[in-house]
Amino acid sequence: MAQIVGGIATSHIPSIGKAIARGLYDDPAWKDFFNGYKPVHEWLDRVQPDTAVVIYNDHGLNFFLDKMPTFAIGAAAEYRNADEGWGLPVVAPFPGHPELSWHMIESLVAEEFDMTTCQEMLVDHAFTVPMALLWPGPQRRPVRTVPLSVNTVQIPLPSPPRCLKLGQAVGRALASFPENEKVVIVATGGLSHQLDGTRAGFINRKFDQMCIESIVHDPWSLTRYSIADLIRESGAQGVEVLMWIVMRGALAGEVSEIHTSYHVPVSNTAAAVMLLENNTQWSERWLDQSHSKTV
Repeated sequence: MAQIVGGIATSHIPSIGKAIARGLYDDPAWKDFFNGYKPVHEWLDRVQPDTAVVIYNDHGLNFFLDKMPTFAIGAAAEYRNADEGWGLPVVAPFPGHPELSWHMIESLVAEEFDMTTCQEMLVDHAFTVPMALLWPGPQRRPVRTVPLSVNTVQIPLPSPPRCLKLGQAVGRALASFPENEKVVIVATGGLSHQLDGTRAGFINRKFDQMCIESIVHDPWSLTRYSIADLIRESGAQGVEVLMWIVMRGALAGEVSEIHTSYHVPVSNTAAAVMLLENNTQWSERWLDQSHSKTV
């Protein structure tokens, strides 16, 4: 079976990609932000995962408002990047894991998640920026990837309970994969931010800290929030915390918080990175507990 070694949640804003491209690691405006990833690099070097399942939201590179799936998953041998108009360099393709992708697709559909299956899939900054943060180097590709896109762009959005259930289903899918594989779940986006309207620049530190603590200790508490609640408390784009909820749902039971770093502001977004280590693997006891807490 695949072993879920842990979960990482990270911001993905395009300005991070520009800072990486310009080598601003020691710039006063960016140094603390980039230093927050050093403990994550040390953990990844020690654990050496084989595959990253990347939970992110597409911003129009692969899907647009005329066709916006709620959940989409890649099943390709590689995933290419393209110019989005942010001034970010186009990076080398990322290797996929078709065998694991198809296993996850079949398992998720069997659990009544209607996934959009993508045998060709472009990945945007929400995927490429976190990969560059976690595994620095423009050509470095040490893990295979499975992209899983969650709609946070066009209403109606999936609810927090639905996203937690999706994460649990992802965890069960990985636990039933017949080959030995060390998997890290990467969630991108968040935390509070709003890019437009009268609340542009909105940041809610108190709500962000509550979300961080809840992700670690009680992710089910976040399921009481509606999408309208999340927008009110964290801004129109703060709903990207849904990806964090999916990631946490995939982890089994208790987790250890290895590292968390939170910065305000980088650009106009509350930026954070969180590293959780899985303490237990999936078991029948946890499967039963997961169902009872979310149904």
